[in-house]
Amino acid sequence: MKDDIILLGHGDGGMLSHKLVTEKFLPLFANSYLERLEDAAVFDIGLERVCFSTDSYVVNPLFFPGGDIGSLAVHGTVNDLSMCGGMPLFMSAGFILEEGFPMENLEKIIESMAKAANGAGVKIVTGDTKVVPRGSADGVFINTTGIGIVRYEGAISIESIVPGDAVIVNGTLGDHGAAILGAREGLGLDTEILSDSAPLNGLVSEILEISPHVHCMRDATRGGLGAIMAEIADRSRCEIVLEERNIPVKEAVKGICEILGFDPLFLANEGKMVVFCPRTEAMKVLETMKAHPLGKDAAVIGDVVNKNGGRVVLNTLIGGSRVIDLPVGELVPRIC
Repeated sequence: MKDDIILLGHGDGGMLSHKLVTEKFLPLFANSYLERLEDAAVFDIGLERVCFSTDSYVVNPLFFPGGDIGSLAVHGTVNDLSMCGGMPLFMSAGFILEEGFPMENLEKIIESMAKAANGAGVKIVTGDTKVVPRGSADGVFINTTGIGIVRYEGAISIESIVPGDAVIVNGTLGDHGAAILGAREGLGLDTEILSDSAPLNGLVSEILEISPHVHCMRDATRGGLGAIMAEIADRSRCEIVLEERNIPVKEAVKGICEILGFDPLFLANEGKMVVFCPRTEAMKVLETMKAHPLGKDAAVIGDVVNKNGGRVVLNTLIGGSRVIDLPVGELVPRIC
């Protein structure tokens, strides 16, 4: 692959994204907060522990089954703050608008953002708007930044993962990616697949309230479960074993993957997270998830087995096993 230009694959959450961040940005921006490469930075301001995150949204199409770029922008930032144990409080919203973009569509997006923010209990308190000439963008791009506070006493981080941890997901995987693909390709399926875009802060709060030993949480966005698990294994130097039979995927999502040649493990999610906690706490966390509307299809999908592996092994339905690596090249561009 060319290494002298930016490719679409640099934004897909796979190997190219990882190399771009670690080889280009990280060396020059290096500091102890950024080097953790978590979903949000966590630091102290006075007596308060603060979490801080930013993200940009370029999804295509702007309106998709189950959501739109506005609600997605709010949910994505709320979830990034939540994954470090934070309570999201405030957000900014920056808009890059293309000349000629329909005002009606902008109004729908703003209304959707306002509704999503209200539902997640956060306030959009500052922002910015820029307009670029026709053809210089694709309708609208949105950047959001979020800030919150962390009251959880445990250290929620990839560095906290240890052998003996269970791996738990809060529901079916690949829904968002499949919804975007279905909308783009016009497949005309009998069953409409809806994006799982949703704010996870309420569910996270309930999990942290009942378990003092949550070690790590990550939302499985770009690159899906497969990409984030490969990254977590590499950075924690742990071997993680997943059981394919336990990984929840809707039949309609499997169908789209079969038609278009995708693996649901690598399809994006916008309302799903992975939780690492001791096996002794796993059933308690699982029951808490299942009692919440965003966790009714939760499942324990694997275990951390040793500290010298640095890889993810998937035990397949047919009795074999395969190593899950960071994907190389394009997955699904413009997914979030």
